[in-house]
Amino acid sequence: MALMITDECINCDVCEPECPNQAIYMGADIYEIDPDKCTECVGHFDEPQCMQVCPVDCIPIHPDHVETRETLWQKYQRLTKAGQPLTSSDEVPVSMLPSATPTGG
Repeated sequence: MALMITDECINCDVCEPECPNQAIYMGADIYEIDPDKCTECVGHFDEPQCMQVCPVDCIPIHPDHVETRETLWQKYQRLTKAGQPLTSSDEVPVSMLPSATPTGG
């Protein structure tokens, strides 16, 4: 599930440097998230870091880009292989396997 930034964004600049995939960028008026790069921090952290630091809670799950944790893990693998070597094996770690409930929140 890629995330998105709503128009409630106050352009405080705290989310952009937190994204390990460089998926967050300044759009025309507010920050935006590239859904092709957003893994909700799967492969890097247990929780999406941008959501953790956002002072106005304007980063929900993007309704047009719902993905499972396994799909997010595969996206992470594709992104890291394209940019740099993986730090773990290509197998999905147990902690990254899809859970019964969707991530986000």
